Formats: sequence, structure tokens, C-alpha cells
Amino acid sequence: MKRPRAVTRVLPLAPALVLLLLFLAGPIAYCVCIAFTDLQLTGQAHSSFVGLANFRRALSDDAFLNAVWLTLVFTVLSALVGQNTLGLALAALMKRASKPVRTLVGGIVVTAWVLPEVVAGFLLYAFFRREGTLNAILDWLGLPRQNWLFTLPILAVSFANVWRGTAFSMLVYSAALDEIPAEITEAAEVDGAGGWRRLWHITLPMIRRSIGTNLMLNTLQTLSVFGLIWVMTRGGPGDRSQTLPLFMYEQAFQNSMIGYGTAVALLLLLVGSLFSVVYLRLLRTEV
Repeated sequence: MKRPRAVTRVLPLAPALVLLLLFLAGPIAYCVCIAFTDLQLTGQAHSSFVGLANFRRALSDDAFLNAVWLTLVFTVLSALVGQNTLGLALAALMKRASKPVRTLVGGIVVTAWVLPEVVAGFLLYAFFRREGTLNAILDWLGLPRQNWLFTLPILAVSFANVWRGTAFSMLVYSAALDEIPAEITEAAEVDGAGGWRRLWHITLPMIRRSIGTNLMLNTLQTLSVFGLIWVMTRGGPGDRSQTLPLFMYEQAFQNSMIGYGTAVALLLLLVGSLFSVVYLRLLRTEV
């Protein structure tokens, strides 16, 4: 007797489905349960169900709203604008560069990407600190120095994330640009189209799906950045670089409010899901 075709198709996926349920769906379900309680790390024998109190508290908490705003600023500056634009520019330039230049530039950019997040954070802290490399360069140029981690902390950590994560965008766009037929670009050049017109009317439309995929992956990765910001500023000074992951950590582990911190984590998961839905809808839209 032959097994049903549906069972035959699903059976090879069974191990992956079990792992997803065990290590992804299971923890998420447990966090959902905790988010509706007043669970604390210390000073509490038993937790109790509080309904939507944690979520109402978050939405009325100025510190939470500030963290949401800084998270959006950090994501837009470092992922949507910084990594995406710089990655595309590097991929386009390297396509025309000589092999030694491609090897050198690619090696430098990829090295920043493969560094552990904590190591990258220490390097960028040393670059931006008052006695750091950037101010030494400004002194050499005769320009006034700044305490960048105090005056412009969210811009400093955004730049750090761009420096560390641009390699991924560069690799994605390098692969996408290699898929564009050379005949199309050559025909446009023969017709008199300049570089910007070729970029706008040929290159960008033909790599649209790669752009959407890259934006989605960069956004989700940037929303969860913790170690880089923690090493550089710890969310400070005050709360001027405290994004949602740092706010969640502070509430859950420093203030011992596990229930409230978990509710914030679910709200962060919701933000990431909304971004994903938007990008997926854009990917389905034909140009």
C-alpha cells in the first residue's frame, strides 16, 4: 500500500519542523505567557496573571516611547540608509575596479563584518571616545574635537553598525549586479544613457527583489542589535542611545521585572513582524 503523497512530501521536513517547534515556537510561547504576568527575578515567591497591564504600562511609559523612537532612528540611519546605500555603492564600484582593488576592499569590508559584535564595539568606542582616533585626526587637521559618545551617541552607534554590517549588503548587491546581462547595459550606453540614468532605469529595477530582501534582512538584524550599543554607550548618556533591546534588558535584568521586560520583547517582535510584512508585500508587487 502506497503512502499518501502529502505524507511523503512532509516527512523529509519533519526534523526541521520539530527543531523549529522546540527551539523557536516553544520559547516564544513561553515568553507570551510570561508577558501577561508580574514575574520578577527577586523579592517574589509566586507570580500572578496581570492581563494587559505590562503592555499598557509600556505604551504609557515615556522611557519606552523614547526607546521606540531611537530604535527607528537607529534602524533608518544604519540599515535602510547606511548599509543599503553604501553596500550598493561599493558593489557598483568594485564591479568596475581591478582585481587587486576588489580583493583589498572586499577583504577590509568583510573583516569588519566577521568581527564579533563586542570586539567591533570596543574598536568603535576607541575610535569615537574623547581621546580616540577620530579626535586625533581632527586635531591634526586643526578642527575642533567633540565628545562624540556624549554629544551624538545615536549617530555614533549608527555609524558603528554601518561600518560593521555593510559587507552583507555589498555581497548581496555584488551577486545581483553580476546577474544583469551586459548586453542591456551596453545598449543603454550606446543610446547615450549616462551613469545615473542607467542606475535609475536599468540597474535598480532589475535588482529590485535583491534590494527588498536585503532591506528586510538588514532591518531585522538591526532591530536586535544589543552588544554593539552596550559596549559603546550602554544606552547613555542617560537614555539618549537606549534602543528597545537595551530598554528590555534594563527592565528585565537590572530592574528584575521579567514580566514587563518580556512584554517589551514581544512589542519589539511585533515591530519586526510589521517591517517583514511591508517588505514581503513590496516584493510581491511587480514593477
